[in-house]
Amino acid sequence: MKKNCTNATTLSRTGTWDPKRKTVHAGSMFREPSRDDWQKNAHCAVYGGKVVRSRLHPPPHGQPIRIHCRTDRSATATAARHRSQTVLGNETRSLLRVAVLVLSVLTGLLLFAIPAFAGEPRRKDMSRDTQGRKLITPQTRQAIDRGLRYLAARQHDDGSFGSGSMYRRNVAVTALCGLAFLSRGQTPGRGKYGRNVQRAVDYILSRCTADGQIVEPSSRSHGPMYGHGFATLFLAEAYGMTGRKELRGKLERAVKLLINTQNKEGGWRYHPTSTDADISVTVCQIMALRAARNAGIYVPKTTINKCIDYVKKCQNPDGGFRYQLVRNSPSMFPRSAAGVVALYSAGIYKERAVERGIGYLMRYVPRPNSFRYSRYYSYGHYYAVQAMWQAGGKYWLGWYPAIRDELLRRQQPGGSWADRPGARISSICNEYDTAMACLVLHMPENYLPIFKR
Repeated sequence: MKKNCTNATTLSRTGTWDPKRKTVHAGSMFREPSRDDWQKNAHCAVYGGKVVRSRLHPPPHGQPIRIHCRTDRSATATAARHRSQTVLGNETRSLLRVAVLVLSVLTGLLLFAIPAFAGEPRRKDMSRDTQGRKLITPQTRQAIDRGLRYLAARQHDDGSFGSGSMYRRNVAVTALCGLAFLSRGQTPGRGKYGRNVQRAVDYILSRCTADGQIVEPSSRSHGPMYGHGFATLFLAEAYGMTGRKELRGKLERAVKLLINTQNKEGGWRYHPTSTDADISVTVCQIMALRAARNAGIYVPKTTINKCIDYVKKCQNPDGGFRYQLVRNSPSMFPRSAAGVVALYSAGIYKERAVERGIGYLMRYVPRPNSFRYSRYYSYGHYYAVQAMWQAGGKYWLGWYPAIRDELLRRQQPGGSWADRPGARISSICNEYDTAMACLVLHMPENYLPIFKR
């Protein structure tokens, strides 16, 4: 089986196997199969030169869905010869079936009777949280729908989003609005808002330069790297969910630019040529790299290790995170939430740095009768809800209902959100804050691959 899959023709895109259409649909994360998989004759697919298996989203009953491989002629001939040489008699087959059945029963009994080794607890599939979805009340769904209707009405003719002198047609704002639609399960060309997503994707693609940078020169805000990071994240999520070939080339160039512009500190700042870094811009690029890696784009491990080392160095003794290494600046909620998410994105779940970070964030749980305004309110809660989703348990169950109820109270009649209390216009733009609010409220749905546990 392994030989056949190795000789299989490479699939043109990532995804899950549709047995009716005999095609591959968009999927999420991949991993190489274990030896156990081969012993069970797991069907497989070849992607990027590696044999991989996928999990369907959502996986039924938490079970993996295997993809059938497409084999070339030589592989098919090899398989045919192998079958002709290994034909068993009916009696032998029956005995083997009985033996396998007995072994399966005994194995199951042993698994329940013998506790797991210390330090190796059984991991349950957390890619879908059915209990968490119950936290999305009918009022929450109505608020999300009003928010998405507002965004759809605010999209410009060229597919971009954003308003005001600084953020009109901004690629970061456009990307976040596109992610808000994706988080509802809408993909380019499919669903109620499929056309809106398609136009947003086309706009981002039209702003990709030859060197890989994604930028709208008339709307750079502080610098192009914020926009580049969010735009790369959006393209990676869209590519991972659709497998559109026209996305891959420009996505690869955008990722390559990030790899090549990482500075000596291990991070990034406002411009590709910056020699220093800050944690806010760095986390933005980390999320883009992780999404691209999930979608099958090559990202060197050294790049990830360097930026995670930088994030760890930014952590203060109180568990929060400072802005830059060169400053002895105090911790702040928004960037501390981003720092914790960066650690989770790198697969760091149990280290002391994460525990301290979560402990710091819990000081800022939203309260029913007190609104804590900060200049980066939406940014902070966008990352905080991801951190609590990854932490799970009491942290998630304590945080999400609190921020959900706060956002429901603060939604404006037209369906939008603003970050400032009592104001109709946001400090950045209403499209930005509305997209962020929709992403926060949609977290339990877990549609976006980047939000998976």
